Amino acid sequence: MTRITGKRARRSAALGLSLVMASGVIAGCSGSSSEQPENSVLRIGMLYGSPDSESWIRQQFTDTFEYTHPNVTLEIVYANNYNDMNYNQPPKEGEKQPDPYDKLKELMTGKNPIDVIMIDYPMLQRTTQDGFLQQLDPLIAKDKFDISDYVPTVIDGLKAAGDSKIYALTPTFNSSALFYNKKIFADAGVQPPTDKMTWNQVFDLARKVSKGKGETQTFGLQMNRWGGDAFGDIQTYIAPLELKMYDDKGEKMLVDSGPAWSNAWKTMIDLYKDKVLATQEDLNKLNEARQKKMEKDKSSFNPYQSGNDYFSSGNVAMMVSDYNFISELKRTKDMAVKNKDIKVVDWDVVTVPVFEEKPDVGGSSYLGQPMGINAKAQNPEGAWEFIKFINSREWAKLKSRSTYEIPARQEFIKPIDGMQYNIKAFYTLKPVTPPNMAMEQLGREKPGIYEVNTIGQAAFQEALTGKKTPEEAVKEWAVKGNALLQKLKTNPQGNTGGGTTDGAASGG
Repeated sequence: MTRITGKRARRSAALGLSLVMASGVIAGCSGSSSEQPENSVLRIGMLYGSPDSESWIRQQFTDTFEYTHPNVTLEIVYANNYNDMNYNQPPKEGEKQPDPYDKLKELMTGKNPIDVIMIDYPMLQRTTQDGFLQQLDPLIAKDKFDISDYVPTVIDGLKAAGDSKIYALTPTFNSSALFYNKKIFADAGVQPPTDKMTWNQVFDLARKVSKGKGETQTFGLQMNRWGGDAFGDIQTYIAPLELKMYDDKGEKMLVDSGPAWSNAWKTMIDLYKDKVLATQEDLNKLNEARQKKMEKDKSSFNPYQSGNDYFSSGNVAMMVSDYNFISELKRTKDMAVKNKDIKVVDWDVVTVPVFEEKPDVGGSSYLGQPMGINAKAQNPEGAWEFIKFINSREWAKLKSRSTYEIPARQEFIKPIDGMQYNIKAFYTLKPVTPPNMAMEQLGREKPGIYEVNTIGQAAFQEALTGKKTPEEAVKEWAVKGNALLQKLKTNPQGNTGGGTTDGAASGG
């Protein structure tokens, strides 16, 4: 990444961006600069960052605002500097791992508090419930700032983090959909998937198009872009059901409290056994078959080998993936013009499958860059002006050219470079509810609780290989998990020595 330094460089970058907009448009989205006091300062804080990445942040978010608001000086500060983290000594054994959030609180409540917080979505709920953010609904109503065309995926996601209230806005998002290979379905005489199909309906379709062996084997479905992670596939599948591994106190396993977990395991295991889904072993065999074919053909080139792109190679009929994958499909199509060995996939997308009990919820969503106003902001008016600017219709129009993010405003959502596909599939469903604060706090207080996932992976593998029935494996998971939870009462670190808490947050 090339770094641009100096005020002149920043102004040049801003000018290049601003030329995209007519002068009247800029005035419309930014408001009158006279609303701001002369020579005001706007402090923008982030959980992570470093001076090395600041030029990119400014190009992405602040240069155009600074160009159109010459009386505002923007300062970007980081709660946790990547450079410090890379060169500091790691925590000693038994020593409590520092919580990055504590330094963020200092930025928001210290002697020189920030005005705007740019924060990742998983942390948005925490800052909201801790009372660190100003509610935006009254400001939206007062200024008649129109957000009626924001897609449900974004608005519902923001409200889910704020107890049905809006504490942040984001100009872009990313989400997942179900990609499918048209030719595979046509050759099999099977109708392709449609929007809002249930998981069982998609599983039935996947069975009908699974066939073959060797390098031409076709698997009906892949639950993520990379494939091979059977336990991870389970998490993708059950996410909308919000099944918990343990209670909110982390004292009792819940996986055996009903048939939901064992039923989900049985469903997925049957798909693996029938070669509808591919295990890592299946993918290894597929790669070996590819290699043998290359040796037989005396070829050293396989365009899909390095990225393990089984969808583009025609070995997977349907795949759950995010919006970014479209760029890769486009790149493959462009390269096929120059290389006859590359086959172009005729594809389209539909919504991620849903459960009958939750017909409008499915898929993962990533809200690009939520921005909120610090409750203790020194320049709250400037902070709101900045957030309005970045979330305006004009800014959305500018960002509509992105190949890796989708504008939050539906008006400017369109297929990349004139391609034809069902882009509504990415924003029709409501996002899966984020983990609640109790689970996140539990993961921080008991880092060792992540071991519950490790125990579950081992139990699932035993069921997958047929050593145990799904019911027996889930029961074993519960017994061993409960033993671990009891140990964590006296040793919260467990055997991880203060390892990651991510699994705990999602696992609960």
